[in-house]
Parts: sequence; C-alpha cells; structure tokens
Amino acid sequence: MSKSIAMDDVQEKLRILLDYWIEHNSEHEKEFRYWADKVGSLSNAVAQQLREAASKMAAASAELMKAKQALPESKERH
Repeated sequence: MSKSIAMDDVQEKLRILLDYWIEHNSEHEKEFRYWADKVGSLSNAVAQQLREAASKMAAASAELMKAKQALPESKERH
C-alpha cells in the first residue's frame, strides 16, 4: 500500500467521522435546548447552564465543520 493511498484512507475516514461528530453534536445541542425549556420554570440556573452547554456544542460543531472544510480532497474524490 502506497503512502498516498494510506493518506487517502485516513482522509476519507476522517471525513466520515467529522460528518458523524457534527450530526451527533447537533442532536445533543437540540436535546440540551429542549431540556432547558422544560426545566426553565423549575430552575433558571439549570436552564441557563443547559443553554450554555448547547451554545458550546454548536461552537464545537462549527470548529469541526472548519476542520472538514480544511481537509484536503483525497485523490479518489477528484
């Protein structure tokens, strides 16, 4: 196996992982916001922390998207 083929494999695997992580984070973000709305009348402090966690999850997803965009195209995808 040549080095360029191995790097293509790594790039493709990472591309798949990045897609998965971004989607997974999005699901968590939505769930955090759902529970923040649900618990808001019980505890403003808890709701605020859940919203903060959701915002940080969205920020993490944005960074993962930047990583995906910066990932070079593999030779197979040209």
